[in-house]
Amino acid sequence: MLTLHHLEQSRSFRILWALEELGLEYDVRLYKRLPTFAAPPELRKVHPLGKSPILSNEDEVIAESAVILEYLQENYDLEQNFKPNTKSDLNQYRYWMHYAEGSLMPYLVMTLVLTNVPKHVPWLIKPIAKKITGGIKTGFTQPRVKEHIQFLENYLAKNEFFAGDFSFADIHMSFPLMAIQDRIGGKYPNINAYLEKVKLRPAYNRAKIREQNLSKL
Repeated sequence: MLTLHHLEQSRSFRILWALEELGLEYDVRLYKRLPTFAAPPELRKVHPLGKSPILSNEDEVIAESAVILEYLQENYDLEQNFKPNTKSDLNQYRYWMHYAEGSLMPYLVMTLVLTNVPKHVPWLIKPIAKKITGGIKTGFTQPRVKEHIQFLENYLAKNEFFAGDFSFADIHMSFPLMAIQDRIGGKYPNINAYLEKVKLRPAYNRAKIREQNLSKL
């Protein structure tokens, strides 16, 4: 039996969504975040790094979102519905599967960390912390994030999905795009329209309902 080790408010929703797209039977074990927002130590019993998502299948333990999505696609997507076949679309698929965590997410995480630093330092040095982190954001992270967002906005102006038809590349790109949407609101219409479209997928909504039901347990 496939088991998703699902940390609340995390990237692992991608895997929940993919499992629903594939129509598989699976189990979910929910892990609550600590008051510090860190993952609980119980996850280290599953994988030494204690991160999520983690997918286990009998004696196999698979970590990293892209690796899990590739594992599911290669082993359970028997009709090849979630990975393109044409060379050009396949190249895009590979690109976006690496881009999401390799290029985009580091800047988003860095922005979040810099925003939170002043909240966790002694009050006496808060003004200094705000000035330093503000300078880094203004001079480095914000221009990079803006550049990436415009790149994505332009791409989605010309493409309905990231790699031809809907694929696991779209699921993988959903997490950073939703994080961007939370921060920028309606400023980028192509990103917003794309997200509204993928959120209409029945599997996405089934995954949302399952996640909500888990949180009530």
